Amino acid sequence: MLAKVALIGRPNVGKSTLFNRLIRSNRAITHDRPGVTRDRMEGVVRPRGGRSFVVIDTGGVTLDQHRAVVEGPAGLRGFEAEILRQTEAAIREAAVICLVTDGREGLLPLDEHLAAFARRGGKPVLLAVNKVDGPEREDERMAEFHALGFPMLAVSAEHGHNIRALESELIDRLPPEDAAPRADAAGQDAAVAAEDVEREAAEEGALGADGLADAGSDPATDARPAVLAEGEAVFAPDAAAAFGGTDPSRLKLALLGRPNAGKSSLINALIGEERMIVSDVAGTTRDSVDIPFAADGRLCVFVDTAGVRRRTRITDAVERFSVNAALKSTTKADVTLYVIDALEGVTSQDKRLIDLLDERKTPFLILVNKIDLVNAKQRAALHAAFRDVLQFCPHVPALMVSAMRGLGLDKIVPLAARIREECQTRIGTGALNRALEEVLAAHQPPVVKRVRPRFFYLTQAEVAPPTFVFFVSDADRVSETYARYLERSLRRRFGILHAPMRVRLRSSHGKRKEK
Repeated sequence: MLAKVALIGRPNVGKSTLFNRLIRSNRAITHDRPGVTRDRMEGVVRPRGGRSFVVIDTGGVTLDQHRAVVEGPAGLRGFEAEILRQTEAAIREAAVICLVTDGREGLLPLDEHLAAFARRGGKPVLLAVNKVDGPEREDERMAEFHALGFPMLAVSAEHGHNIRALESELIDRLPPEDAAPRADAAGQDAAVAAEDVEREAAEEGALGADGLADAGSDPATDARPAVLAEGEAVFAPDAAAAFGGTDPSRLKLALLGRPNAGKSSLINALIGEERMIVSDVAGTTRDSVDIPFAADGRLCVFVDTAGVRRRTRITDAVERFSVNAALKSTTKADVTLYVIDALEGVTSQDKRLIDLLDERKTPFLILVNKIDLVNAKQRAALHAAFRDVLQFCPHVPALMVSAMRGLGLDKIVPLAARIREECQTRIGTGALNRALEEVLAAHQPPVVKRVRPRFFYLTQAEVAPPTFVFFVSDADRVSETYARYLERSLRRRFGILHAPMRVRLRSSHGKRKEK
């Protein structure tokens, strides 16, 4: 079991940059604007040859001398109390507190109030004086921080100065490994597994004309900021790092949807604690936050993401990178949970996102949240709307749920697990060709240009998603309608009811056609 270290501090002292530096991945969104981080985020620090531990990034805390929250900068206004509760939860879980300050701005009253707050926690505190770019500036920028009475170290999260020394100092203050705090075993195991991966490149692609992010990524962008037109630098998070690992029993779930659809509320209801900040203000969640959890007898990792709006409505740099991280998370999850607000119904943006998931053959299911606020007559209309919307992907299931009342939540994890199992379906060539004979006997392919295409045999090329290749005399003579009939027949005969599926038609003379 890994001990935890909580990074706390006032807004804009560089906690998220330090978090990224410690875990060696651009997980948290960083920006020179205060108030970007709101929810707490965890990552595993693996020093070379040293003891591993979990580090917790928290939002900026603004306290007065009486430990009461005061108004923070613009990015935090209205969230000060929630961020304080998140920080208090991080301190309760942690074995060591790392208080981060800004060496360039010097000691401020907010630092002093937060130092008193950390001291009352009764746990070892290490003061990290950030933004000290080299040893020649240490004496000058650390002098006034001696007044806080904590052991301290000058660091630069941006340039890496003294980071390895900081790791060593934190490890020295951790309790013995056999005395580390005993967190929930399943959740802790999932947290460790979620970090045990080779880091992937941060996604830097701009949003496309349809308001969605480019699916590709450039490995060269992993360790550098994306420079925007206005000169600001925003680090795009490595959304892939939230998943990773090789444990086949761990179910990786990403939540996606428009702003204010209730994704964070669903996370809190599913895990039974106030893990994510919930607000009526759209865009409350910014980072893609991974939450280990045990449900239905299996380890799970839920990833809450920022709401995705249309490109024309995204003018904020931080939101742009939040959206990119959200879409990248869906490519790394076992199953994506697409959340829709039952009161707003299926919007044009919902249709775009659902179409994107279907086009990419992403395993997903739809959660219609806030169903408790819809009366019986409206529910009938809602069901009819969903039938129309899902005509192009009829295999996708939809659950009516309520995060507030807990309705339908017990069905989510079992259904997601079933979809993942269907994605791994592998069928022998003999069984496939016997099925092909029955399918052709039941309904022959129509004649196209006076010729009826001949099917020779069928094989499965890959899984996740299951991909089936039909060898046919001329793929161009097989209509889209008949290709859909072939897909429906395979789903029905082999029990692949909800997973995405690819059906490829390969001509005997080399032509190919893919549905």
